[in-house]
Amino acid sequence: MHDNVLEPGPQPDDHINVLVESDVAYWTRELGVPRERLAEAIEHVGARVADVRAYFAAPAH
Repeated sequence: MHDNVLEPGPQPDDHINVLVESDVAYWTRELGVPRERLAEAIEHVGARVADVRAYFAAPAH
């Protein structure tokens, strides 16, 4: 992702940069989850977008 917190969304990349507020805001909106759930998913599966999407697609989550 990018390091400019003023950018409106993530630059093309397959990872969520939790250090960039605009990335966190974008992915919480995109995935429809609060930031706490996003952080939980990243803690469990890492920051790769495909893995985070799969985490939320699993029936137990």
